[in-house]
Amino acid sequence: AGNRRFASAIRYIVQGYRGSMRLLLISLLFSIAIYAQSPAVEAARQWRKANEPAIMDEFSTLLAIPNVATDRANIRRNADLLRKMIENRGLTSRLLEVPDANPVVYAEWKNPSAKLTVVFYAHYDGQPVTPADWKGGTPFTPILRTGIVDNGAKDLPLTGHATFDPEWRLYARAASDDKAPIQMMLTALDALKAKGIAPTVNLKLVFEGEEEAGSTNLARIIEAHKDVLKSDVWLICDGPVDQSRQRQIVFGARGNQIVDFTVYGPRRELHSGHYGNWAPNPAMSMARLLASMKDDNGRILVEGFYEDLMPLSAADKKALAEMPVNDDELKKELWLAGVDGGGRTLSELLTEPSLNIRGIQSAHVGAGAANVIPSTATVSIDIRLVKGISKDQAVARLKRHIEKQGFFVSEKEPDEAMRKTHLKVAWMQVRRSGYDAVRTPMDLPIAQTVIRNIENAFGKVVKRPNTGGSVPLFMIEQILRAPTIQIPTVNHDNNQHSFNENLRIANLWEGIETMAVLLTMN
Repeated sequence: AGNRRFASAIRYIVQGYRGSMRLLLISLLFSIAIYAQSPAVEAARQWRKANEPAIMDEFSTLLAIPNVATDRANIRRNADLLRKMIENRGLTSRLLEVPDANPVVYAEWKNPSAKLTVVFYAHYDGQPVTPADWKGGTPFTPILRTGIVDNGAKDLPLTGHATFDPEWRLYARAASDDKAPIQMMLTALDALKAKGIAPTVNLKLVFEGEEEAGSTNLARIIEAHKDVLKSDVWLICDGPVDQSRQRQIVFGARGNQIVDFTVYGPRRELHSGHYGNWAPNPAMSMARLLASMKDDNGRILVEGFYEDLMPLSAADKKALAEMPVNDDELKKELWLAGVDGGGRTLSELLTEPSLNIRGIQSAHVGAGAANVIPSTATVSIDIRLVKGISKDQAVARLKRHIEKQGFFVSEKEPDEAMRKTHLKVAWMQVRRSGYDAVRTPMDLPIAQTVIRNIENAFGKVVKRPNTGGSVPLFMIEQILRAPTIQIPTVNHDNNQHSFNENLRIANLWEGIETMAVLLTMN
């Protein structure tokens, strides 16, 4: 009866509108109605409004612990605090460990009547930091600001607020990537419990401690605990929402392989006046080599680089066609007069492999610069992979390309004899932490269940075939035979992996509601 009355009200409101405006208004009003009628969403919102200071206090305490994966002592402090936070919610927890690896924090909540067993994955480690780059503080001292620091946002006290403006931002390493989803999950559990709403799924929490270091030990941990980690689906709670700020669901991730290589000049740096025009300059050699890898539109020129790509499905193409296009707004935000891609959209380009220069080093610049011919030049490259090409194939193609430019490619640091024998030498180092791409079909029943529950609660969301970033989904699929679906929650302009990483407060509040819906899926 209530739905019939609401439908009558909609007809009355929109009767004066026609065409696309009428359809848009109907869609908006029904989305508002669905959103307001979701018990999980309402529970999350009410709990959050009543407990904002406590939520922020707990989150700030978690962010204050350094979390670089190589800092084993502080990683252990993070794991201990997470276990305490979990057990405060009445869940059992333990550490999943193998030798020489950071622990995975694991917890579960069993529902005897549940039809689904769902793993909620996040990681509690963060990218390495350079404290001097962070404005007005250190990476592990959370700072609340009125907005974007580069736009003149003002600092605010962390405490003393009854409520928090949704457009304020919390600055700290891992504020977005990836401690925020952990806080969202645990707060959603608080909210459901307060309203007497039990999760409808068998719940498993998996919080990894070395994702930003390449998840080098995650496969070993999964293999050692396969029985514990059995599930129907892994929800990967990592990454940003769409640039339009709409919620999105992502059904795959590009793989990643990092390759470093060094090219050589003279044995030691030489005076550029005395030896210029004579001694080969490795920085110039490296510049020519890198320029040979891409054309002016960013198209990769490495032979065979785009071969064997798995075609997008009909559902993938439909999702791409329906995605919002925000490229012009992004260009303005990033001060870009033009972009690569030959006119194609960002969303389209993220479904293809990429080759990116992470950094270049040769001698010095700025105050430390000297008039020398450098001895070496080193570059670090990340290759983002898509379904159909493996990390080994991509590395082999890159190696062949370097060889075709006249380099002798060595897998070990070249010695005197090698450098005297070959005119151009490149030492190629392939990081062992690489992994392949994953793409979950959108028409799988479990994928449709996730879509239905999210859209029933919030209205239409952005559905993306794969994210541009990389997370270690391949090993989950390979070892556990479980599909993976990504549930991004944080703001797109969060500076993740860089200095001044931040979380928009509105995304924290919305993420709590998203997690509440997923915990009560049916």
